[in-house]
Amino acid sequence: MIFDKLINYLKLDKQEFIFQFNSHPNYPSALAFSDTLNFMGVKNDAYELDKEYWDELPEEFIAIVENAFSLVKKSGSSYAVYSEKAKTFEKDELYKKSTDFVLLFEKTEKAETKSVFNFKPVLYGIFAVIIAYSFISQTIFEAIFNILSLAGVYISLEIFNQKFGNTSTVIGSICGGGGAAAAQTVNSCDKIIKQDKTSILGLKFSDFSLIYFIGLAILGLFLPVTAYIVKGFAFVSVIAIGYSVYIQAFVEKAFCRICLLIISILAAQLILSIVFFQNLSFGIGALLLTVILWALIFSAVKYFNTLLEEKETLQKSNAKNLRFKRNYELFKSQMLQNEKIEFQDTQTFSVGQKDSKLRISIVSNPYCGFCKDAHKLAESLLEKYPNDISLQMRFNYSPERAHPEYNLLISDLTHIYHNKPEKDFLHAVETWFETKDESKINALSGGKPTSENMNPLVEMSKENSNAGLSFTPIFIINGYQFPDKYDREDLLFFIDELIDDEEI
Repeated sequence: MIFDKLINYLKLDKQEFIFQFNSHPNYPSALAFSDTLNFMGVKNDAYELDKEYWDELPEEFIAIVENAFSLVKKSGSSYAVYSEKAKTFEKDELYKKSTDFVLLFEKTEKAETKSVFNFKPVLYGIFAVIIAYSFISQTIFEAIFNILSLAGVYISLEIFNQKFGNTSTVIGSICGGGGAAAAQTVNSCDKIIKQDKTSILGLKFSDFSLIYFIGLAILGLFLPVTAYIVKGFAFVSVIAIGYSVYIQAFVEKAFCRICLLIISILAAQLILSIVFFQNLSFGIGALLLTVILWALIFSAVKYFNTLLEEKETLQKSNAKNLRFKRNYELFKSQMLQNEKIEFQDTQTFSVGQKDSKLRISIVSNPYCGFCKDAHKLAESLLEKYPNDISLQMRFNYSPERAHPEYNLLISDLTHIYHNKPEKDFLHAVETWFETKDESKINALSGGKPTSENMNPLVEMSKENSNAGLSFTPIFIINGYQFPDKYDREDLLFFIDELIDDEEI
């Protein structure tokens, strides 16, 4: 199922979205789609709504149009629809081609995800150096030839990335952006690029385009010494031009704008080499450089192509495995296998909606190295579901075995809990796990030594010990211990169903 335009509009990480969607146990249902959007930070509510009420919907909503999840935007009397491609429908046509399912969404600040490393600034820097060198040290025509090679490298890299599921705004803008004609063009580009049946030593035609232009960009730096070889490759490119035109015109019967742009670059380089690269000399050194260079580039592209293919295969396999693991009924059965724990004290260090149906307890220790992430997860759930969750922090505390700093820390936290707003207590806990500085917690409590009644915490710790909850951190959900077969972060995938589950 493809919805590139929708993902681009919502500014979501495409690979992450596809992975989470595919790994949902109810894939490819509307529930899976809705849950994935929630997980990615796009809050939404799904409805089955008769068409007669669609006029009351917001300007933007998500619907199933032509059997695909699509973003629908009202535009006067017509509707712009974004899914795999962009289309425009009149009201009657939209109603006819869509189901009654609608999803109202609200983007949050967390909706956009960013890559850990963005290679493009480095790439642009390399391009700038090559262009500057070309104009300073070479003739104007040699510099233009190098610029065309760099353009070929950039476009080929975008195609290479798109082959492995990355969205390319450059290819999208060249191939078309909206309307019926644009949709047909986008489809043509997709048909030519993604359905490339060429396979030479495991590489596609688009991979050889990347190898060719990288090699030519490097050889171009040594012009005019390498002019004879560069001109030879420009003549050989006629074969690639003819092959590409043949595939588009007679095999696929569809023309791809991005392919035509690459053909134009090849043609321009051919003309430049014929007209301006004259009086050429042939050197064994230049030939040896070319052979070594092409071998290195071919090996590098082959390596990364294999690496990314293996990664894609592993992601698909992992998505299938996670689809099984994230099945709520399976998770629930694992959780109910544990004996239910009845806590007597549920008020100490308790935050959130006190009478909520879903009660989460986290057994931890302030000096536990693994507890920081567990508390961060618990507090993020409380922030996301403030009206549906109560959270109790059950610190293991025994005064006779605690060092003086721990006694002071617990006293300060107790003072903040009893005398200040809930948000101040949560802030104090967060500050502690971030800094592990007792003086900062004391400052938050008022800056003076505190002497609070510790008996409730002592009794709470005894309850933890009697229930065998010595190791930390441990999540307890409505009295049931979180299954050890699952990672704590998996709780994010089950929280909505836990809230709605009357049995739990």
